[in-house]
Amino acid sequence: MLQKREIAATQRRMELASRVLQGDTIAAAKLISGIEDEVPSAREEMSYLYPHTGKAYVIGITGSPGAGKSTLTNNLIGFFRAQGMSVGVIAIDPTSAFTGGAILGDRVRMQHHSADKDVFIRSLATRGWVGGLAKATTGAIHVMDALGKDVILVETVGSGQIEIDITRAADTTLLVLTPAAGDAIQMMKAGILEAADIFVINKADKGGADLLKTDLEAMLAMRAQPANGWRPGIVLTEAIYDKGTEELGEEILRHREFLISSGELGRRQRERVKLELMETVEGFLKDFVHEVDKGDYLSRLIDDLTQGKTNPHAAALEIIRRLAKELSRLEDSGKAGRPKA
Repeated sequence: MLQKREIAATQRRMELASRVLQGDTIAAAKLISGIEDEVPSAREEMSYLYPHTGKAYVIGITGSPGAGKSTLTNNLIGFFRAQGMSVGVIAIDPTSAFTGGAILGDRVRMQHHSADKDVFIRSLATRGWVGGLAKATTGAIHVMDALGKDVILVETVGSGQIEIDITRAADTTLLVLTPAAGDAIQMMKAGILEAADIFVINKADKGGADLLKTDLEAMLAMRAQPANGWRPGIVLTEAIYDKGTEELGEEILRHREFLISSGELGRRQRERVKLELMETVEGFLKDFVHEVDKGDYLSRLIDDLTQGKTNPHAAALEIIRRLAKELSRLEDSGKAGRPKA
């Protein structure tokens, strides 16, 4: 009887997660908001959802501001829906430095897909998070995955320098370039050349598209590559006229087939899980340091470092010892509170 009550209590606590697994988009939106706001209950809900993830194919779309990423994303929604696939979209918008609010303009551009029950679009604000991804991106991907989406498109901000953060969160990464924008040089600086899986030259009707393609081909030819490795495709598009969308979609599907047949997809997913684990551990440690002794502990360590009484290595070890002590204390108190068998 006690076990049944515990199960019922768990189900009540996991109300949003249960509804997400049933395909409830309103529950999914609420849970993503909880993740963004770092609501403790959202973390608990995610622990219930996590075993139901890992099935969706994640496509990252990155590039400089104004390259046409949003329009391309909108076109790709149509392509994948024509393939009979359900689609989730995470459109990341920059947060205003003045108001803290986000522009969230991408949802406006994709408005005509909003009536499609098999398309779920969600904007995330960066909220000052460094790089092209919002802090809640990984959690939002998990929610859409558990919601049953076959494909999840993640469109990054484009923060002035072509960011590569998305390559660690996506199975296939598209880099969107435009002619005569200096993107080829910028690309080499950022190291994205080694990370992008497909290059998209958008606004290909403008002068310089062929030259940019030639430059890309030359740079790709110089890149060291395994004999049976993936050779990134270069697709020309005119997103505003929906030209080149089918070719781009087919190239994405071709890359997915390559990843599956070569075993690379499993390796990428394993690396992504490892990265998420390490980032979670790092976040836990940071929270602990800021919360212990209401922040006085961290303040004392910083004073000691400033005055040369200790060094970063020794201070870090002290934090770890304090953490281990606190965890041991919590474990002992938990054992003391358990009923005897």
